[in-house]
Amino acid sequence: MLSCDICGETVTSEPDMKAHLLIVHMENEVICPFCKLSGVNYDEMCFHIETAHFEQNELERSFERINTIQIRTSDNRKDNTLQCRMEVNSSVHSACASNHPKTSPQSLPSDDTLKHKAYSENLTESRKFLKSREKECDLSKIKGSIYETVYSPPECPFCGRIEDCSQDMENHVKTKHANLLDTPSEDHDQPLYDCPMCGLICTNYHILQEHVDLHLEESNFGQGINRVQCSRDLELAHQLQQEEDRKRRSEEARQEMGEFQKLQRQYGLDNSGGYKQQQLRNMEIEVNRGRMHPSEFHRRKADMMESLAIGIDDGKTKTSGIIEALYRYYQNAATDVRRVWLSTGVDHFHSSFGDKGWGCGYRNFQMLLSSLLQNDAYDDCLKGMSIPCIPKIQSMIEDAWKEGFDPQGASQLNNRLQGTKAWIGACEVYTLLTSLRVKCHIVDFHKSTGPLGTHPRLFEWILNYYSSEREGNPKVVCTSKPPIYLQHQGHSRTVVGIEERKNRTLCLLIFDPGCPSREMQKLLKQDTEASNLKQLRKFVGNLKHKQYQIVAVEGVLSSEEKIARRQASQVFTAEKIP
Repeated sequence: MLSCDICGETVTSEPDMKAHLLIVHMENEVICPFCKLSGVNYDEMCFHIETAHFEQNELERSFERINTIQIRTSDNRKDNTLQCRMEVNSSVHSACASNHPKTSPQSLPSDDTLKHKAYSENLTESRKFLKSREKECDLSKIKGSIYETVYSPPECPFCGRIEDCSQDMENHVKTKHANLLDTPSEDHDQPLYDCPMCGLICTNYHILQEHVDLHLEESNFGQGINRVQCSRDLELAHQLQQEEDRKRRSEEARQEMGEFQKLQRQYGLDNSGGYKQQQLRNMEIEVNRGRMHPSEFHRRKADMMESLAIGIDDGKTKTSGIIEALYRYYQNAATDVRRVWLSTGVDHFHSSFGDKGWGCGYRNFQMLLSSLLQNDAYDDCLKGMSIPCIPKIQSMIEDAWKEGFDPQGASQLNNRLQGTKAWIGACEVYTLLTSLRVKCHIVDFHKSTGPLGTHPRLFEWILNYYSSEREGNPKVVCTSKPPIYLQHQGHSRTVVGIEERKNRTLCLLIFDPGCPSREMQKLLKQDTEASNLKQLRKFVGNLKHKQYQIVAVEGVLSSEEKIARRQASQVFTAEKIP
């Protein structure tokens, strides 16, 4: 059984189907099954259905099959006419394709007026094209009975319902089967939903929701992968940062240890030996360089061992009588000096092979002590005492620490000086003098008080210290004042006097432990020249260190005052000069 694709009628054989098509459909007027359009030829009707009712692809193919049957049954047509007809059909479909733009569901017309308008425009163009092709192929011969073809009542392609006319069928399909078409029903005016992510158009809200959920799941999956990758990257970055921090801390610790060891070596706390070891080592170097005879080495070694055994300095670095020589010089020369004040007698001590580079504090203490031993006012506290050697001074400071003096300074030096090359400063000199019942105090000039980093207040203080005794107006004043211990960063010296020049400027007279005995002995000559005093004179512009401390001796302490000062040294603070 064969079914007619146009009207749905069934026949038993193919010849019957051909006859049915010729009688029922080919000889009647061609009418659109959807909108009852008539008065056009077969090809125009195909184009009309293709453009105005493009959703009915099955009906379009039915028209193509009718066209093929009609061509085959036309016995009186010539071969060139058949070829021409096929070209016309091909051209009509090509024109349909070119005049039927691709549109999205948003751009589809929603009423019949827009559909007929589009159809009319395309139909006009197609008619012009067909007329030109008919002139070329003489299509007037094939305009036959197809114009008089009519259709049987259309049948719904979805449910099989038969309507009286194509308009009713179109309304039925759009009403009952709108969800199966590309466009929504006019009666229900079904809304369209756009996907906010990809622009896909859906006719059902639930379908759109499922579609968007798929987007979100895909996005979450990608974000999950990104989070995992990000987590791995953060973990790697954290590990790298920890490794970098570990290396940095290790490098900082190494540098800190290096600096600490450097400071230990600089201040003699590296356990590399003390006075005795350095003395022997340097004398051996002198012998190896040929600057000391071996016999001299052994003689000096024996003297050193004897000095260390009795704890008294051997005096090989001492120069005496310089204060007296200065008194004679100022009396007879120095015409540019208005007045000068000198300490009581002071011996100069310079550094030796055993303490070179670190023994300045000990040598300045020896100078200060040499002046006190020549002053009868200090016999009570220094009775029977001699100038101690450097190891003995170290032992005396350790004993003062054990008595309870300056516990903070003792802890900084690990409570040990003997056998080391540890430096000492103003605090250790103050501690040692106080333990010997010598009354003294520390004055701290902690900042500059003049232009270009100078300390004029320091010079004024020393001038007041020496000129406090009213002894008339002589040019040279030999006071009973002991010398002053002067400390600054990295070095210490001893102030033995001060000049007031005719232009009212001040100049300190200073003994430096770094100056060797041969230079100091030049001052002992009868015809001492001003150039020899150059190494002693220090003007305001010569002292530009950031901070200075002085230890000034004031007298003798009683036993009670000594105990009080020992207790005060627990929280000792130096007097500061602003």
